[in-house]
Amino acid sequence: MLSKRQEQLLKIIVEDYIKTARPVSSKSICDIMNCSSATIRSEMSSLEDLGLLEKTHISSGRIPSEKGYRYYVDHIMVPKELTGEEILRLQQIVSNKSLVVNDAIARSMEIITELTSYTAVVLGKQSSNNLIQKIEVIPVDDNNLVAIIVTDKGHVEHKNVYIEGIVSMNDIKQTVDLINKLIVGTSLDDISDVLEFEVKPRIADYVEQHEVLYNAFYNAFNEFTNNHSVFRSGTKNILMQPEFNDADKIRDIISKFEDKEIVESIEEKDNGINIYIGSENNFDDDVTIIKTKYTINGEEGTIALIGPKRMEYDRVITLLNYIKENIGK
Repeated sequence: MLSKRQEQLLKIIVEDYIKTARPVSSKSICDIMNCSSATIRSEMSSLEDLGLLEKTHISSGRIPSEKGYRYYVDHIMVPKELTGEEILRLQQIVSNKSLVVNDAIARSMEIITELTSYTAVVLGKQSSNNLIQKIEVIPVDDNNLVAIIVTDKGHVEHKNVYIEGIVSMNDIKQTVDLINKLIVGTSLDDISDVLEFEVKPRIADYVEQHEVLYNAFYNAFNEFTNNHSVFRSGTKNILMQPEFNDADKIRDIISKFEDKEIVESIEEKDNGINIYIGSENNFDDDVTIIKTKYTINGEEGTIALIGPKRMEYDRVITLLNYIKENIGK
């Protein structure tokens, strides 16, 4: 553990660097801590030896290291209270009973990206107690349909359905009617069983191209129950941070946001507001991800904010906690 003076010094350096993105010199801290420049330099050197501070070049001041941010988060930081304006903007969304959970979370995170200039990711995952309420299809062309799946929690999902060969619209309608008859009211976890043991044995009695249609809808449902829905907001925000002004780094970050598998790796399995700094996350060593798992009215998923390691940790955890505690009340 650090001495009280070292903790105060680390706090000043972390919070100043978060605001300015400029290395902090010993001279700028003397008056704040009422110490000589020599004393501050000595304490800075000690913190650097401990791996909590680092220099960007020989003559510069110090900046927090990844380890320094972690110490700050674990031992020094105090969550920041929301302003009246922040609460008002978020309250207008979370108290809107006309919004389904997914929409309320997405709109809340859009507001948070505006307030923080960070990037938001929402990974939605259907909970097993979501029940299928209705299936509809819209023809696109001879081989493609859009299946619209509605759950009793108000979640609406669109899935493309590809059908091999030529199938009449009447057969498609008969198939959808049969699926609606047998699958409505079924939980998401049980869809595969209902399709396999109830729909499959009967579909041949209704339609001629039964095998083609069964396989097409089975694949669509399987994709629906296993995949996350992914929502991003403020992706360009992270590229406006001074840490990411290198063209190669920008391309790397953009490619990661466009890679669904990488984005889905952001999923959080633990409760609470969790902070992953640099190498602690699976996304990128130059960012911090602050995220939390939510389970609300049968909907479950992850909400996350991504920004530079120089994040306003005290403010972000309070914003995410507000969303988690107030959505769905």
